[in-house]
Amino acid sequence: MAARAKLYSLSLSHPSQAARLMLERKRIEHEVVDLLPGFHPALLRAAGFRGGTVPGLKIDGRRVQGSREISRALDEIQPEPSLFGADPERERTVAEAERWGEQVLQPVPRRIFRWGAAHSPELRRWIAADVIGMPAPRLMAAANAPIARGLARKIGADDATVRADVANLPALLDRVDGLIAAGTIGTGEPNAADFQIATTVRVLLAFEDLRTPVEARPAGELARRVLPSYPEPIPRVLPSEWLAPLQT
Repeated sequence: MAARAKLYSLSLSHPSQAARLMLERKRIEHEVVDLLPGFHPALLRAAGFRGGTVPGLKIDGRRVQGSREISRALDEIQPEPSLFGADPERERTVAEAERWGEQVLQPVPRRIFRWGAAHSPELRRWIAADVIGMPAPRLMAAANAPIARGLARKIGADDATVRADVANLPALLDRVDGLIAAGTIGTGEPNAADFQIATTVRVLLAFEDLRTPVEARPAGELARRVLPSYPEPIPRVLPSEWLAPLQT
């Protein structure tokens, strides 16, 4: 019997987008359940997941949480097409790139976004109006300010950390471009590292503050190819002095 799946997601979550793309790559029939941002931890626990972060996947009676955990579960359940490659050396290099993408690159746009939501009523209004489609978005933006600040604190999205994230973006994007040049990702046969890394870069492209230094790179081209559509543009939120390292 073919696998059937239900993916618990947030539309703005790049790991959730990665998991969805992996399900599509495997041609596994699935339903996407988009949760309400801010309330998703409680909704996930109500659905039987232990943690409060997306993506969460129910498949063949199993519950799997986290994009890297999902990539391995999908290859176990349906080996072809492989998300890592049949050759052991290829599997190792893809897995190493995927791990770096999750542990180092993936948190960066998340911290920038949550810092922005905590500091910018306009970004919170955009989330309410353009992403969720809530009524009275300006009122919701004001009411949700404490939730946004709490979500930022939860992942350490403070001024110093986010400013350092922005300053380090060129080095991170150099690493992505290097992985493309080496043929680890971007070969036309998308693997787990493609989905992990390209979806993260796609979020960076969605930021009005960050699009210009990202889009001309090979990383930017790959991101648009892997994930053509993503909610955008994310309104400007970053101080101009923080962006100076990206303009050199």
